[in-house]
Amino acid sequence: MKATLLSICTMIAVSASTVLFAQSAEKLNPGDAMPAATVAMKNTDGKTMTLKSAMTKNGLLVMFSCNTCPFVLRNQPITNKTIGYAQAHNVGMVIINSNEAKRDGEDSYKEMVNYAKKQGYSVPYLIDDNSKVADEFGANHTPEVFLFDNTGKLVYKGAMNDNPGDPAASRKVFINDAIDAMVMGKEVNPKVTKSIGCSIKRKA
Repeated sequence: MKATLLSICTMIAVSASTVLFAQSAEKLNPGDAMPAATVAMKNTDGKTMTLKSAMTKNGLLVMFSCNTCPFVLRNQPITNKTIGYAQAHNVGMVIINSNEAKRDGEDSYKEMVNYAKKQGYSVPYLIDDNSKVADEFGANHTPEVFLFDNTGKLVYKGAMNDNPGDPAASRKVFINDAIDAMVMGKEVNPKVTKSIGCSIKRKA
């Protein structure tokens, strides 16, 4: 009897945690303030910084990414172009690695340093300890982007383009359109798209 009750309690606890995570994943919506803005994260240059400090004149683009996801690798040319596009429009940008479950392997800090050098990143590539920032954002995939205006309000979240599985065949680069609209003071449309990619590997 005790074993049965324990089993039922465990199932309820797991179910509750799943629901809470699902709620967390949906809690950041367009118009919301930037979460985790003052959380210090280590950059691949060895220095620590916050999202707030990465904001520039026209806002901040936050990308959740990693070193090894096939979707990340496939979209790396788009990522590099996005970095340049953001910088050309005075929008700050950071790339965040939240794959805490893979810190002893392919997504270790050392491998992040190597990957950033290989890709020639000119924006910070930050390590998200224990996926804290990803949890605050409700980020679940790599790659996944969140664009904030210069007041720190979310104006767009989701995919960079309309064909993450085959970026060469994409017809629309959502993030460029979102940056254009934001900088011109226009309403971003769409504000939300579905992010498609590898799951962020959180620690069990």
